[in-house]
Amino acid sequence: MIRALSDEKRPANRGRRAAAGNRAALIAAAREIYAEQGLDAPLSAIARRAGVGQGVLYRHFPDRAAVAAAVLEENVRQIEQVAAADGADIARVLGALTWHLTESAAFVGILHAEGAVSHAGVPAYASALSTRVERAVRARLPDGHRLAAHPDDLMLAVAMVAGAATGPTREHREHRARAAWRLLGVEVGPVRPVQE
Repeated sequence: MIRALSDEKRPANRGRRAAAGNRAALIAAAREIYAEQGLDAPLSAIARRAGVGQGVLYRHFPDRAAVAAAVLEENVRQIEQVAAADGADIARVLGALTWHLTESAAFVGILHAEGAVSHAGVPAYASALSTRVERAVRARLPDGHRLAAHPDDLMLAVAMVAGAATGPTREHREHRARAAWRLLGVEVGPVRPVQE
């Protein structure tokens, strides 16, 4: 015999009010899980980390690609937000970009795929996101900056730093990314996420 949960044990159904919060929690959890386990991590791990059931995950994201695309979209949106902020300079924007490079394997992958190469073979959404990153960073690139010398230099440098941002921990990846920027002769601001 199946017994129904009493009202005091049953979580309150917040319905649509919970949807935005659940989606944000799923994206944050996916970013963490992908950083720890890579893009092949089980979706069930993402749902568990977000504190929701897999059904909730699938209501927001029909498949693995949709979860990765949402994480990437959020990464790009945050970089655009930093670049658009009053008083932002290239060092601050590169610091936020570097945080995402050290935090998100998916983000590194998209920038590697695009870099300074042609768009052939790159999914349309990946190409569009990479273009948005380039536009946001380039908007804060002062005339005469070493990354402005040639049209391909900016994203080639980002791809090089992304390639260097490897290692078992975020701190190790940050250390390597900072070293790569230093070797390229580029100053980077604090490596941190966007402050909402």
